[in-house]
Amino acid sequence: MMHAADNPLLETEGLTKVYSGATRPALDGLDLRVETGSIFGLLGPNGAGKTTLISLLCTLLRPTSGQVRVLGRDVVKQANEVRRRIGLVPQDIALYPSLTARENLRYFARALRIPRSRIEARVRECLDLVGLLDCDNQRISTYSGGMKRRANLAVGILHEPEILFLDEPTVGIDAQSRNLILERLAELNQSGMSLLYTTHYMEEAQQLCDEIAVIDAGRVIAQGSPTGLIKGAADCENLEDLFLSLTGKQLRD
Repeated sequence: MMHAADNPLLETEGLTKVYSGATRPALDGLDLRVETGSIFGLLGPNGAGKTTLISLLCTLLRPTSGQVRVLGRDVVKQANEVRRRIGLVPQDIALYPSLTARENLRYFARALRIPRSRIEARVRECLDLVGLLDCDNQRISTYSGGMKRRANLAVGILHEPEILFLDEPTVGIDAQSRNLILERLAELNQSGMSLLYTTHYMEEAQQLCDEIAVIDAGRVIAQGSPTGLIKGAADCENLEDLFLSLTGKQLRD
């Protein structure tokens, strides 16, 4: 039964998602609880169900069965309330390449119903946060991979969400952009924003996250602080060792 006495950031119970034609569920009775105020890392090999889980939490998919609550709201029955209070930085770049960074942020600010009187200031704040203020009038198509990732992040935080979902926000970018994104995520969390973060970079999760969950085959197989989980596992010196001991070394292409 879902907890009624307190308000976790999000909670799932028996969460199952089966795609049409699939031979096995993408999520298989997954139980997860994340506390408010944390940076929570969601780790798993390819095909483990991470992106499906984020899509369900963000109301982009409907569960086959089970319960999901985000910020105390049912993601199916109260989807509109959930959407107003969350932000999403997807794995794919969700920007219009023919528009400049500033034009993209203005467009999304209007779509997010940010008050007209606040849009220009908020666009500037977000561009400055991700280090793009000096090149805000360049088209996204001219940006490097790292710049596109940073612009993607700027859009996700425009409306100052209570929880920000990030699906591999640093994949395939240079070390400088990765470092800036990680620093800014820590700052956002310190300012009161909760983060749920997926990544294949174990050193990032170990550095950034207060707590992690490792999922495989659509189920949570371990959850706790990175330090606590590493200490509790035999012959594991870091999070990558722990991850491989839990999920195995077989390729997951």
